[in-house]
Amino acid sequence: MVIRAVIFDLDGTLADSEPLHYAAFAEVLTSKGIELSRDEYFTRYIGLTDHDCFATVLATGGRATDAESIQNLMHRKAAAYQELLGARDVMFPGAANFVRKCAERFPLMLVTGTLRVEAEMILKRAGIRDSFVDVIAVEDVERGKPEPDGFITALGRFGFILRQRPPIAPRECLVVEDTAAGIEAAHRAGMRVLAVEHTGSQSQLAAADIVRKSFDAIDLDEVLRYFAGSAR
Repeated sequence: MVIRAVIFDLDGTLADSEPLHYAAFAEVLTSKGIELSRDEYFTRYIGLTDHDCFATVLATGGRATDAESIQNLMHRKAAAYQELLGARDVMFPGAANFVRKCAERFPLMLVTGTLRVEAEMILKRAGIRDSFVDVIAVEDVERGKPEPDGFITALGRFGFILRQRPPIAPRECLVVEDTAAGIEAAHRAGMRVLAVEHTGSQSQLAAADIVRKSFDAIDLDEVLRYFAGSAR
């Protein structure tokens, strides 16, 4: 199987931004009288969209989950997160270089559960926005991970923008992820997965095709040889 395109997740994969997301969630929820512990966030809610995270937390606490209430919390969380993000460089070591290496050989797409403005901010600050054909953000899909909508949308966007013949098939896409929800979504879209242990352990990411500790531990040629020899 030949890889013809690479799709990256952002939060927790390229960017060490999950602690900032947690801090923003916790700040907003505390104002509602709800305590969200760090362990709870990183074990139960990481990988979910803001909408799904708030909806799940509120439902668990027996609070109202109407659209207006959730939308209000999302706006407040976005403001808190963007203030925390500020002018920080949140990219993981080796992440930007790995993106550039991939971009020399493949078209790239970003599929993220965060807002487009936040994703663009991080990519531009790292100097890698131009490495990506496009960004699929939370506004572009109805359902977040573990649903496959984002990856399916990315595949369609590749076809619309690149117009390659033959078109890129799902099995020819390599997804780089960091959560079980992201791995499940990619596999449900028919794609292969390389996982990095930034926010989850090897056992938590065991469903991925390949798991590596960090970007510094990834040999791109080795990864491509693995998939070239794989029938999956």
